[in-house]
Amino acid sequence: MGKSSMARAKPKSLYSVHPGVAIVQDWIIGLPKKTGRTLEEWIRLVEAEGPASDQARRDWLKAEHGLGTNTAWWIADRAAGRGLEDGDPDEYLKAAEGYVAAMFAGPRAGLRPIYDQLLKLGLSLGADVRACPCKTIVPLYRRHVFAEIKPTSHTRIDLGLALKDTPAPPRLIETGGLAKRDRITHRIAITTPAGIDAEVKHWLRFAYDLDG
Repeated sequence: MGKSSMARAKPKSLYSVHPGVAIVQDWIIGLPKKTGRTLEEWIRLVEAEGPASDQARRDWLKAEHGLGTNTAWWIADRAAGRGLEDGDPDEYLKAAEGYVAAMFAGPRAGLRPIYDQLLKLGLSLGADVRACPCKTIVPLYRRHVFAEIKPTSHTRIDLGLALKDTPAPPRLIETGGLAKRDRITHRIAITTPAGIDAEVKHWLRFAYDLDG
């Protein structure tokens, strides 16, 4: 392989594109039919005629152009140069690396080995596992979210698990998710890499299998 080919090669990301990106892409495609303008046309209009501040732009888009709250918010964000990662897979994957780096920066840097081990364990469960970082958590998907890795404090990561109404031992703390109809129903507090023991592996596998 020549040097030019090697320069073009990109390492494969550990992460997958968040399902929300497809939702935003559909929104962008549907804008002309719903509003009469493409996203680019809305951005040009905001830049040419809209107010200066983000909030004023959102209010203006709703009051003067009859847009819904979410649409006005997304257009104002894009007019300000933000939110590009929400609708572009490549931009999202770039941002995902940054989300994780920021999560484990500064006082939480000591948690990174725990995170790395949990991520590796989650991805090893099957070829259909996808890790899709957000700004404060890293959800693991199969068909749905079956687990979440979250640095909750400077000294603790919570491994959230989607266990539905499965009876669980005291170590698995209920999140109230079942009553709230949230996917994540239990969490396990982990403070050291050694805390990722056979019990943690069992319940992570159980949550993965439950979403099969």
